Amino acid sequence: MRDSQKSGTNRACRPKIGDLETSDVVVRLRTPEGRDEWLYCHSGVLAAGSGYFAERLSEDWPTFQILGSRYCVEVYCQEPDLSSHVTVLRLLYAAAAADSCSWFGSAPWDEAYEEEILRTIPCLGPDYECVLARLRPIDPAPVTGIFLSVFRHATSSMNSMSSELKSAAQEQLEYMLTEDDDATLLVFEDDAVKSQVKDCVAGLLNRFSGFMSSILNKKPKEGGDCEFQKELHSLVSDVSWACQILSKLEMMKCIVVYWVWVSSDVVEVVDNVCGEIGDCLKTRLKVIEVSAKVLEAIAFGNVVIPIEKRCGAVNVWIDFAWRTKPLVDQPERDDDDDDENGDAEVPKINLDSEVWHSLESAVVSIVLMLPSNSQADILWDWLQSKHAKYPDLTEAFEVWCYRSKVAKRRLSFLILH
Repeated sequence: MRDSQKSGTNRACRPKIGDLETSDVVVRLRTPEGRDEWLYCHSGVLAAGSGYFAERLSEDWPTFQILGSRYCVEVYCQEPDLSSHVTVLRLLYAAAAADSCSWFGSAPWDEAYEEEILRTIPCLGPDYECVLARLRPIDPAPVTGIFLSVFRHATSSMNSMSSELKSAAQEQLEYMLTEDDDATLLVFEDDAVKSQVKDCVAGLLNRFSGFMSSILNKKPKEGGDCEFQKELHSLVSDVSWACQILSKLEMMKCIVVYWVWVSSDVVEVVDNVCGEIGDCLKTRLKVIEVSAKVLEAIAFGNVVIPIEKRCGAVNVWIDFAWRTKPLVDQPERDDDDDDENGDAEVPKINLDSEVWHSLESAVVSIVLMLPSNSQADILWDWLQSKHAKYPDLTEAFEVWCYRSKVAKRRLSFLILH
């Protein structure tokens, strides 16, 4: 491991006089007064810049076969001040650096040494500025162009590119927009760019609508078809990923409006394609992810939806959550393992707990924003359900009880006036 790191250092950093780790020869400066200075150098630099050192370090030198002589060059100095000799050695390194500038700029670098390169290069003078070209921040225009191009691919149909490439594209786009130790790579202030993003999302949603129409018209048999299940999962996964990106860009409205309007159709398609309630659990959880993002945007007031549509969407997704949450709260069993090893459990499929929590919080917030009678209808259904544990609407129920009790007193002044 140490050897490989040392090799990487030699490739990425120019030789420096006095660098003990990379030195392969010692220049020993000695004076008649007994002064003895050891300078750790590099035979390649010395031989390239000085005829004396080239001859002294060659195989033709009489004492080359003596190891001590081969790796140590003694220079006897008449003057007690050694600064002039040290200056000559430094000039040899400076000359070597000027010759290697173009090579260094085109050589491969180990990522681990880029921070050191950034610290070192500015100290070498203007000739080395070109070396930093590959590390400089890129102009906004190329970044935007790459983002839009990759976004089109990431929202394209399943057959237009390999699943590995599509997954990589989606992962990298999300990374570009993530705020971590570094600022996001993109800042969208151009309406034309946002318009192109909306067009890509609209194409994705149109494909999803076309798929749902084909399913609702054909009514596949219970249990569904593997190809239908695969395509449904791919489309829902793409919509879920698009939600992640659009939420970072504050552009969730296009998906929120669409999802609210087709909520009932989505649930019907999922039930038709997936058949039994426990089938296609990964797809059902992806639907939960999208619904959580959509309802969260409505609850925060980021997107304004008519009351009727809000009420309908909440009813649809509460019911879907009622039926889905118990599936991840019980262990799954593999049929083959049951035959061989008895009741063997397989890893459970689940969502991040924050997704379940955000969905529940959004539902509670939206319910409390509905008219009192609509709240009462939703709470009645919730209290009658055997799955009342999730989503937990206890907070909404308590607020509704309080508001209902004090409503007449609060509004009595309207009757008086």
